[in-house]
Amino acid sequence: MTSQPLTTVRLKNAWRSSHPWIFQRLVEKPAQRPKPGSIVDVVGVDGEWIGRGFYNGHSRIAVRILERNPDIAVDAAWFADKIAAAVRLRREVLRLDEVSDAWRVVHSEGDGLSGLVVDRYGDLLVVEYFSAGMFRHREWIHAALREQFPGCRFHGFADEHVQKQESFDFRGTEPAAPAIISEHGVKFRADPAGAHKTGFFADQRDNRQWFAQQIAGRRVLDLCCNTGGFAVYAAVRGASEVVGVDIDQDVLDIAHGNAKLNDVRVRWVQADIFPWLRDAAVAGERFDAVVLDPAKMTRDREQVIPALKKYLDMNKLALGVVKPGGLFATFSCTGLVSEEQFLDMLRRAAFYAGRTVQVLKVSGAGADHPFLADVQESRYLKAAFCRVLD
Repeated sequence: MTSQPLTTVRLKNAWRSSHPWIFQRLVEKPAQRPKPGSIVDVVGVDGEWIGRGFYNGHSRIAVRILERNPDIAVDAAWFADKIAAAVRLRREVLRLDEVSDAWRVVHSEGDGLSGLVVDRYGDLLVVEYFSAGMFRHREWIHAALREQFPGCRFHGFADEHVQKQESFDFRGTEPAAPAIISEHGVKFRADPAGAHKTGFFADQRDNRQWFAQQIAGRRVLDLCCNTGGFAVYAAVRGASEVVGVDIDQDVLDIAHGNAKLNDVRVRWVQADIFPWLRDAAVAGERFDAVVLDPAKMTRDREQVIPALKKYLDMNKLALGVVKPGGLFATFSCTGLVSEEQFLDMLRRAAFYAGRTVQVLKVSGAGADHPFLADVQESRYLKAAFCRVLD
């Protein structure tokens, strides 16, 4: 049991869900308000013990259940066990060290650690806090990670909207020095100071590899290329020509460096993809393979329809520059957009573009981004690999 009694938080209604989130409207405010992120015991309306987890009276998610066994304390040892289990999955089951030294170490609810995401880039661990509870107990988290990755370096941060929602203040750590990582033999620079997180997203590892195996000798266009993941893979795997387009010059500078790391040539273009694609279509530009991997469109449920409209517009334009018989890979990392909605958008984009699209493969993030069957919120990336038949 815990070494000292925890504050008890009582629910207003019956609770039968196995989901770790309990929202504010279902929770009675305790007489003595614990600080945001404090560990509490949670009991039902009948006084029955439900679980143990983080309480935050300022957040829409008032409780994040971490432990459902009343005899197990949520303490430093608990965090060490959970993080060790997450690392064993990646190393012993998925055997990710055989293909890369960059992978997701902890994927929030998918690893039983609601509100925490940890990514590994060689010896650099990037720790992102999505909850006040994880931020409050960061010393336990760092100690547990050091056990698994001796000599590791840390870069910690939390997005401003998260800090506002969860009521904590964190300006982030001093940016760590970049790490050079390898993935399926392709090298990338992960730089916390240079772009969002590091500019390199391990979730697309398997998708980059699958795509790159299809494009030897072909002309490739990487739209919203960010730091050049798909483009650099394509060039390394023998594409005849690669063009990468992004609106952000800073990420293109990193992309240029990534191409240089691998001793390949890519033509980088700083542009908004909407006018660029319209001009390319008018000029008769056509590519054997096109990738479209835009940034997250919205975090607001009220903005899902506008987000789908934007996806529709950009997919329609992108389809317009794919050669008949060419490959089209399209992605959405907006968690609020379901796979069903995404594929329906693709159907409509193909209709408006006047193209026949044959879907070859639907996938998502790599297996180091697991999600629980009853916590679909941890699933966010949708991927569709297609042939454009006519």
